[in-house]
Amino acid sequence: MKYSKINGQQFISMVINASAKLEDEKAYVDSLNVFPVPDGDTGTNMSMTFRAAVREVEGHKSTNIGEVSKTLAKGALMGARGNSGVILSQIFRGIAKGLEGKDEVNPFELTLSFIEGSKSAYRAVMRPTEGTILTVIREVGEKAVELHTDDCTELMRNIVEISKDTLERTPEMLPQLKAAKVVDSGGMGLVVILQGMYEALSGEMTERKTEEKAPAESYVAARDTHTEITFGYCTEFIILAEPDNGAFREYLETMGDSIVYVGYDDIIKVHIHTDEPGLVLAEAGKLGELTKIKIENMREQHRNLQDVPETVGHGENPAALEDTEAEAKKYGFISVSVGEGLKAAFLDLGADVIIEGGQTMNPSTEDIVKAVESLNAEHIFILPNNKNIIMAANQASEISHKDVHVIATKTIPQGITALTAFNPESELDANIRSMTGSLKEVKSGSVTYAVRDTEIDGIEIRQGDYLGLLDNKIVEVERDLYQLTEALIERMVDEHSSALTVFYGSDAAEEEVQAFMEKLEEKYGDLDVMSLAGKQPLYYFIISVE
Repeated sequence: MKYSKINGQQFISMVINASAKLEDEKAYVDSLNVFPVPDGDTGTNMSMTFRAAVREVEGHKSTNIGEVSKTLAKGALMGARGNSGVILSQIFRGIAKGLEGKDEVNPFELTLSFIEGSKSAYRAVMRPTEGTILTVIREVGEKAVELHTDDCTELMRNIVEISKDTLERTPEMLPQLKAAKVVDSGGMGLVVILQGMYEALSGEMTERKTEEKAPAESYVAARDTHTEITFGYCTEFIILAEPDNGAFREYLETMGDSIVYVGYDDIIKVHIHTDEPGLVLAEAGKLGELTKIKIENMREQHRNLQDVPETVGHGENPAALEDTEAEAKKYGFISVSVGEGLKAAFLDLGADVIIEGGQTMNPSTEDIVKAVESLNAEHIFILPNNKNIIMAANQASEISHKDVHVIATKTIPQGITALTAFNPESELDANIRSMTGSLKEVKSGSVTYAVRDTEIDGIEIRQGDYLGLLDNKIVEVERDLYQLTEALIERMVDEHSSALTVFYGSDAAEEEVQAFMEKLEEKYGDLDVMSLAGKQPLYYFIISVE
């Protein structure tokens, strides 16, 4: 079907179909991960990010493509998960900038919006790497602008071909891809999205599957979860208005607790526990139009639960937040972790809120913002503990009105070391320097298994092999779990080492672990050797050497 111009409703159809297609293909995109580890999640992160964006425009009545794309971009920004999700959100943020103020666009104007998407994505990455999703979106913009067509459908068909051609060349740009015999996973995710957008215009719509609910994100707060419910109604909504001068937030503080108030451009997202949801909504309505209203009776929910678990999951709107009426303190800590033992370790070291996530599930920007808003602290530190969560944490710190500092911890051992380096008596700048500097003092190792045959840095890997990673790089491959783990530790320990800590996962056999630890204690008698049941999934061991 030919379209000389497309408007907001047509754009909505395009992104809805693209989201459905990406949901169908996410497992394949995940499988393209260069490392053959069992937690490749690029496709999952991109799909969850894009679904969060599309949910914001489903049912949107406007035909103004500028308004629709702006709403989509905000949904992507808040829903962004992992580096791939953050980059995708920035692409659509740029596209929205290119479409700003337009009721409908012709093919040339649509092309210019893709160029803006590329610029936005490149700005978001400190050291852009070619051969990735960045290259795909850049070449889409650069080559599409040379096309001369009066048909948006024809333009999108050509854009898909450009993106596929660029994707096929990514192994020539990144040796890691060529060695692993895969194309870039993030680039593939973008190709799937562009293909879905084209199919919507051409009439080749993807049949949508029943949408799965996102896995429950969980928060563990350092407080008693069995306390009496003070305010009975969990109330959430969005105000379509620019953030005010703070008067409405002050009003909210008189109406309840567990308040989350996030203002971004011309929307305000609100969460509050209150006994008067009607009054709150009436006051909010004075600021602008209300949407995404949800009210839940927490007392009723509480009565239906005989036992409240320590970790409380609340779907895509986790409400296990700290009481914002709690006494203010100077410093607050948010840590990302998965595994009951690891969570407990962070809480013992002083973390206030644990966001459940890590390699197997990257929290969204909105998850992190909610955790930030839950803390009543003058200065708040975020410990991502995973390199794929740092960008979302940085994005959350930019959105929040609070004083937030991201300590760029890439591993669990780095997060624990950073917390131990914190001194509550020191000033902010001194603590930032101390915590950041401490990351150089710890070596991080992990042990998992290969999900497919491949070759990494000249190392032949077969499906089922145990993999030893040192600072996120595969350095050991073996068929024997404990032989590999011992070899990995030998690489990590040197004459300057003083402590060895082993966090064993949920798949490690307790008796075998204890026998192995006795061997390590004898072998490294001059080190402080200890073990802890981290209970993390997929990784048999996480190892820290200081």
